[in-house]
Amino acid sequence: MPSAALPHIALLLIAAVSIVLMLVRPRGLAEVYWIGGGVFLILALRLAPLRLAGRAVGEGTDVYLFLAGMMLLSELAREYGVFDWLSSEAIELAHGSAARLFALVYGLGTLVTIFLSNDATAVVLTPAILAAIRKAKVPPLPYLFACAFIANAASFVLPISNPANLVVFRLGIPPLGRWLAWFGIPSLLSIVATYAVLRLLFRKDLDGRTEDHLDAPLTADGKLVLAGLVLAGAVLLTVSSLNRNLGLPTCLAALGVTAVLSIKTRTGPLRLAREISWSTIALVAGLFVLVDAVESIGALAWAEHALALAERLAAVPAALAAGFAVGVANNLINNLPLGLMAGEALKNAHASRPVTHGLMASAVLIGVDLGPNLSVSGSLATILWLIALRKEKLHVGYADFLKVGAIAMPVALAVALLGAVAMQALAR
Repeated sequence: MPSAALPHIALLLIAAVSIVLMLVRPRGLAEVYWIGGGVFLILALRLAPLRLAGRAVGEGTDVYLFLAGMMLLSELAREYGVFDWLSSEAIELAHGSAARLFALVYGLGTLVTIFLSNDATAVVLTPAILAAIRKAKVPPLPYLFACAFIANAASFVLPISNPANLVVFRLGIPPLGRWLAWFGIPSLLSIVATYAVLRLLFRKDLDGRTEDHLDAPLTADGKLVLAGLVLAGAVLLTVSSLNRNLGLPTCLAALGVTAVLSIKTRTGPLRLAREISWSTIALVAGLFVLVDAVESIGALAWAEHALALAERLAAVPAALAAGFAVGVANNLINNLPLGLMAGEALKNAHASRPVTHGLMASAVLIGVDLGPNLSVSGSLATILWLIALRKEKLHVGYADFLKVGAIAMPVALAVALLGAVAMQALAR
């Protein structure tokens, strides 16, 4: 009966409008309010049971712990000048060459993304780089675009490099060895291809010279934070190699470093806790509920069907079709909700095999992580990067980003997907 479909239509409409409002942010209200409002409406109108919401929120516990830990580690690095020191070292090592400085900034962004996540590159490294290049008296845009694009291009080197990785594989992250076997070569190709495109597009801006000397020494506390970050990274790599969840170890590592710093400097840790974006964690929880509600009425069957169709193709067209479909779709609804939907579709369809196996899972993950380099709406990291620039009175429009992304994203995505096909073939 038509009336029986009305609740399903209402649920889909509320979910769609909530995601659109999250991207548009009317009246400047934070994203969490629009997603939270959508969840409240769905539950208040009894379009989904309360137990579904509770289960969906509970399933995201590992992701919340991971986000909180990474945010805390990033804030420690910012607070104690680690990023400022790294930026000044890049200026010194450039020896007056704008092109060499660009390569160093890109490399620095790569390391931060790999070991501290793409959000850290967007939110914390970008302002530090901007402060440094202003003192170096060079055009800022090439270096700022390098921060934005490497935040996505390097975000699938490790499971910890992007929260979206945990979202897609939230029911089972592949062990570190398998992860590197699947994504090591594709991520390297992505990083190199993105650099080549950016270097070509900004070649005129990178012909100049820079100021050589910037003084931003690393304090004793900063050295302690840096050592703590290295130790935390080693712990996370070990945990990942043992095929264990990353959320709790990440959070405990961050709390341990914070406790040592608080005792040494005799400062309260609450000021750092206030710097954690709790609204982002609430946003992710709300998205879990929305996607589970949509999935509960069978609305993701189309995605499962599309995966099944793609699998019938030969390896190369199957990977390109799945990766590009997901990559472009990121920019319509953002990679966090899309990653959740893709993860659910992979889990239910199994893509003809378990979710943590197969070319489809690799292609989908690469599309989720790399696709956002097309536009500023593609990922949370890029949105945060744009907000960080606005705070510094710099304006980068949607069209400005798209002009670069329309070239950089397809090139990097194509070579990364072809690399994934090659790795899958070698593994057989």
